[in-house]
Amino acid sequence: MILIHYGEIGLKGKNRKMFEDVLVKNIRKILKDEIENIRREYGRIILEEREGVDYKKIKEKLEKMPGIENFSFTIPLPLDLEEIKSKALEIAEKKQFSSFKVYAKRSNKRFPFSSIEINEIIGKEIKEKLSKKVDLRNPELTIFIEIGNKNAYIYTEKYKGIGGLPAGSQGKVIALISGGIDSPVASWLMMKRGCKVIFLHFYNENLVAYPRKVEEIVKKLAEYQGETKIYMVPFGEGQSEIIKSIPSRYRMILYRRFMIKVANEISRKEKAKAIVTGDSMGQVASQTLENLQCIYDASAFPIFSPLIGMDKREIIEIAKKLGTYDISIKPMEDCCSFMIAKHPVTKAKLDRVKEMEKNIRDQLIDKLIKKSFEIKCTKN
Repeated sequence: MILIHYGEIGLKGKNRKMFEDVLVKNIRKILKDEIENIRREYGRIILEEREGVDYKKIKEKLEKMPGIENFSFTIPLPLDLEEIKSKALEIAEKKQFSSFKVYAKRSNKRFPFSSIEINEIIGKEIKEKLSKKVDLRNPELTIFIEIGNKNAYIYTEKYKGIGGLPAGSQGKVIALISGGIDSPVASWLMMKRGCKVIFLHFYNENLVAYPRKVEEIVKKLAEYQGETKIYMVPFGEGQSEIIKSIPSRYRMILYRRFMIKVANEISRKEKAKAIVTGDSMGQVASQTLENLQCIYDASAFPIFSPLIGMDKREIIEIAKKLGTYDISIKPMEDCCSFMIAKHPVTKAKLDRVKEMEKNIRDQLIDKLIKKSFEIKCTKN
């Protein structure tokens, strides 16, 4: 069997069952070909796998699932101390080690032995039968034993998950994704906080026929939340209008306000609750405090920027762990770089920005949304 533990979900009090339900639903969907049955016990989720499954493949999927703190491949046993002791000795005999400890956890208080007593009894058996040293601080082998309601579970390895909350437990958000390094990381952080992320990408159809690089990034992120949707918005006409109407120093701010307004319409369509950006304070000219104020003012929805306090090195480290970094650094014609002036404004005034914005047709937003198309992505 596979034993799954969650972390933060356990602190949710009366709402705990709702989070458990979402996590179980996500596991069932992502492991539909590998598991036979799934059930809950207090503080843990137990999976019964099908015969002949690829355990490496299961491990890779569970490691990427938000809401899972750790998991183990375990042997279920009857609630009988002699059988538990016998299996622990059998496992230890097959391992190479000189020092060990037994770590028991008894959630079923009807079991007649306490956690400490289980540790002592089984530890003594292994020490005497195998002549091994007990080391409680830095053992070479740890034998974990959990006493549940129906079974005891024994294992020697814990695999770390990413923690957080189950994807989808907090509702939908619309994430603006450029194809660079930052926005995929920002999107993943929102997945980890329980959001179902829907992506929105703007591209200049006069520069690139179809932004496959962005689709490749989203497929990688789909490994963390399952099937994922991208809205692709051809933005050449919008850029042309901004170029004709707006001084070059202000174009990036007006361009991003326009993006935010389109994102608002997509949010209404999808019944999303917020918009996500990859902004990091001061990283580029459009991300100064004054300019971000001018950009975010265009939104009727909350805007979340989970990278706002990170530096580039921290963001790159996460991107490499996610597997998006190598994709993000591939060359691609980008509509953002097309708009950057040689000396962009860094401390724009909101009143001035709004006055310039009057020169851009509001109908253009509806027109671009009608020209947009959707792509559904599954994991690579």
